[in-house]
Amino acid sequence: MFRKILSICLCALALGGCALEEQPPAKEPDPAPSSQPAEAPAPTRYPCKIQKEQAVFSSEALSAEIREQITGVSWVENEHISLEDLSLLTLAYYGFDGEIYLGQMIAAAEVADDLTAIFQELFEQQFPIEKMQLIEAYQADDNASMADNNTSAFCYRVIDGTDYLSNHSFGRAVDINPLQNPYVRGELVQPEAAGDYLDRENVRPGMIAPGGVCYNAFISRGWEWGGDWTGPIDYQHFEKP
Repeated sequence: MFRKILSICLCALALGGCALEEQPPAKEPDPAPSSQPAEAPAPTRYPCKIQKEQAVFSSEALSAEIREQITGVSWVENEHISLEDLSLLTLAYYGFDGEIYLGQMIAAAEVADDLTAIFQELFEQQFPIEKMQLIEAYQADDNASMADNNTSAFCYRVIDGTDYLSNHSFGRAVDINPLQNPYVRGELVQPEAAGDYLDRENVRPGMIAPGGVCYNAFISRGWEWGGDWTGPIDYQHFEKP
């Protein structure tokens, strides 16, 4: 009996020891608040992937930061259009991968409402767009933007092969999915990699075709399509006269 009682006491002491060893360490005091100011959040880089509930279709006046970014690049001092005449559009779209993205473009303020409504309609119909970012990402080089299949609007420049200002110079023209919708002038095809899309009867995702979602969204609002032209044909191009 004595041995049994002694065994129980020793076991209880051992268990008590484990319990003490497992006590959490004392919480260290919180560090004193830093006197350094908190870093500002990094600016959003477009395009960026989002969730459907984050989709927006908005336009706003150009901020001081955007004005500085585009001056001397896609916009230069001229007598036709001022920075006050332009708007920054932030638009959601479906990518070719089925994911949702947020992109930006600059256009004339007077067509901003048209464009936000058009791109919202394209979004609802899940018309795919490869990429949408300001042409400053390509130093306002239209050929580089097309080669990257970038959808864009404003850029103060002449019509390719001429001395005439393009409607892009007035922010009243948009190029959509240049790879799937090339510019064709004689033997010239831009972008160069777009040869597989010269067959317009074989309609594939991202292509613009008469009666299609993208075509109808623009034409119903009074825009003209470069695919209807009889000279050089610009399948990617819509403009508002």
